[in-house]
Amino acid sequence: MNKHGIRLITAVVTSSMIVTPVLAAPSVDDLKKEKASKQNEVSSLQSQLTTLMGKVNTLESELIQTGEDITKAQSDLVVAQKKEKEQYAAMKKRIKYMYEAGNDSAFETLVTSDDFTDLLSKAEYVQNVHSYDRKQLQEYVETKQQISDLKDSLEKDQKELESKQAEYEKQGDNLNNLITSKSAEVANLDSEIQAAAKEAAERAAKEAAEKAAKEAAKKQQASAANNSTSSNRNNSTTSNKNNTSNTTRPSRPSGNNTSSNTTSGSNANGGTIVSRAYSQLGKPYVWGACGPSSFDCSGFVSYCLTGSYTRLGTTLTFMGWTRVSNPQPGDVVTTATHCGIYIGNGQMIHAPHTGDVVKVGPVQSGMIYVRR
Repeated sequence: MNKHGIRLITAVVTSSMIVTPVLAAPSVDDLKKEKASKQNEVSSLQSQLTTLMGKVNTLESELIQTGEDITKAQSDLVVAQKKEKEQYAAMKKRIKYMYEAGNDSAFETLVTSDDFTDLLSKAEYVQNVHSYDRKQLQEYVETKQQISDLKDSLEKDQKELESKQAEYEKQGDNLNNLITSKSAEVANLDSEIQAAAKEAAERAAKEAAEKAAKEAAKKQQASAANNSTSSNRNNSTTSNKNNTSNTTRPSRPSGNNTSSNTTSGSNANGGTIVSRAYSQLGKPYVWGACGPSSFDCSGFVSYCLTGSYTRLGTTLTFMGWTRVSNPQPGDVVTTATHCGIYIGNGQMIHAPHTGDVVKVGPVQSGMIYVRR
């Protein structure tokens, strides 16, 4: 054999001796432990989300109350401004009278006194008139300033609450994304567990088949020494046993077919609810408002459902209503932070946020459909 042939054989033998390390696949038990760990993470995230939703609901209630207080302060300010105009008009008349009468009117009042007692009485009267004017003016100025300060303070509180709500909503979105991600990991582990269990079962079945084949071969070798008559008899007996085992009666299918049902059906008042929603298009968004001239999101939904300007609850209230899988126009679409009225074709009417108006828009991602 030439040198090239020897080198080729040597290379083949050497390569066959190289062992490639193979990482062992995780066992079913390991996968189940990992799945349990992921499920615990999901449960913890769900608990955090529930706590956050509670904070959002409390915050929404505070925003509603603050909005109502701002509306009242604005109303009080209008009254104060009206009173200012009335007082200004009265003061103009008094100044005009004093100008036309000259500076002698007060002096004449004093010098025409009958006696000293009358003089003191009239002097006190003149002083009281001027004091009353100054007091009324000062009270008005203070009242107007207090109302203005209250309005500014409430508006500042509202902005802080809205900022906090936006932060909570951001945290909620992050938690939802994490829950979705971890849930996907759990589902993936389920698939891996099923695949690993299937592989283990197939491996066990293969090993059992190989063991059975070996035992059958041993028995065949042992029975080869027997005479043909005995062998035929044994074969016949085995055949009869196999036929008997294969004649089992098939089971009769059960007549009770059950399947899971999801809540669905029509909304009998849907047309009326949708009509009310359309009738309020263009009304401005105001925190704490339930109409008739403005709404916040839960106040708007409350009006559409009841036809009266009263609040049924917050968005978290609607989250607790019966969820439907086959939404109909007139159903409520909601998350923990926003709600609206479903009008069909993936559209809703809602009061979006401060600075916007009641309008038609697409149902937002993550919203669920509920019915009262």
